[in-house]
Amino acid sequence: MNEAGAWTEERVELLKKLWSDGLSASQIAAELGSVTRNAVIGKVHRLGLSGRAKNPSATSAPRNAAPRKAPTRSPSHPMSGAPGASQGGMTRGANALAPQYAEPEAQAEVEQAPAPSEDVVIPFSERVTIMDLREFMCRWPMGDPTTPEFRFCGGRSQTGMPYCTYHSRIAYQPASDRRRDRGKVARA
Repeated sequence: MNEAGAWTEERVELLKKLWSDGLSASQIAAELGSVTRNAVIGKVHRLGLSGRAKNPSATSAPRNAAPRKAPTRSPSHPMSGAPGASQGGMTRGANALAPQYAEPEAQAEVEQAPAPSEDVVIPFSERVTIMDLREFMCRWPMGDPTTPEFRFCGGRSQTGMPYCTYHSRIAYQPASDRRRDRGKVARA
């Protein structure tokens, strides 16, 4: 460290005072000058300083600033009927990406979607080798990779996906199905 950034006793005392006053490492670095935010963080860590002011924004906020009005929040369980819907038009938190159904019947239909069965047989003549695979062909492996009979499905893959519709249903299961299947294995 250069002479200007050396930690003298006076600078360490000022660091301790500013830290206990609740200033951020960046603010302390600016106050001390010639040290970086990371140098302040490292020194605080080496000194073992942990106690900080409860409200650091109170020390750095201007005194003549008007108090801000707290933002109003929508209730965490809206009454609108659609799961995860909010009254402000924006959904936050765990429900943000959850599917929203207009009617309860729609949810029942989704839950009853048939799972792909493992007994679908693809004729050997339609399967392809690694050398015959092309851009829009399903890359689902079929058979034992150590044998000469090993092939890939070769069906028409979905746009942007490596597998056909059937194999995509097997490969990409919703998280809830994976958790449920994992629970069955753990209990067995």
